[in-house]
Amino acid sequence: VQLQASGGGLVQVGGSLRLSCTASGNIFGIDVMNWYRQAPGKQRELVAGISWGGMPNYGDAMKGRCTISNDNYYTVQLQMTDLKPEDTAVYYCNALIAEANKKLQYNPYWGQGTLVTVSS
Repeated sequence: VQLQASGGGLVQVGGSLRLSCTASGNIFGIDVMNWYRQAPGKQRELVAGISWGGMPNYGDAMKGRCTISNDNYYTVQLQMTDLKPEDTAVYYCNALIAEANKKLQYNPYWGQGTLVTVSS
């Protein structure tokens, strides 16, 4: 199982960016997909998550400035708006996934991270 994150880059203050994460591999089920972020010297924090039923959950970090959605069962997108310098961080995709040969066991998987830099 792999999580492939994309969409990071350099953006100016007030700009927008959309991150995408796709799960692939021998997947039986996905319980939830999340976006976390980690800025230099800070702890990793939840940005947003979405359950298999489509229910979103937003952390305090970017509440009101981001929207999480499912493109399809395996892909989640994070639309971020009104970006600020403090949003500069590596953004990580995370998911609870059951592999096809372990149908009742959901384990956490992490993507490789994508860097978002907000310049003033």
